[in-house]
Amino acid sequence: MSNANVALVKRWFEEIWNELREETIDELLTPESCCLSPVGRLVGPEDFKARVYQPFLDTFSDIRVKIEGTVTEGDQVVVRWSSTAVHTGDGLGFPATGRRAEFHGMTWVRCGGGKMIEGWDCWDFSGVIRSLQEGHTAGAAPGGG
Repeated sequence: MSNANVALVKRWFEEIWNELREETIDELLTPESCCLSPVGRLVGPEDFKARVYQPFLDTFSDIRVKIEGTVTEGDQVVVRWSSTAVHTGDGLGFPATGRRAEFHGMTWVRCGGGKMIEGWDCWDFSGVIRSLQEGHTAGAAPGGG
């Protein structure tokens, strides 16, 4: 089952973020699916769309997510990923900077019945904001960008 779960989670990143296919959110989550993320506890597809997906798309363009690696155990998949995007919207509490942001994270997902049931998402959101305000690329080595 772990190969199917890896494919499911990879589909999430590819279709939702790289292809901007919002309908995939409804296909891969149940109304009870929950996620703990930097924005708090999310439950179901509508909560994810309203509190994460749409605000992110309103704030960033040219989003690209790359899966750096996966680890599986039973019904769980851990994904290490990196992402780039351009800050083109005013959604972070300050005007758009036009700067490219780079950030990294890990997402741990428990799957069941071909759906994503639980998720734990961890990435440096405050670092992204700080880097855009200060004018350097988030995730860059000290002294870089």
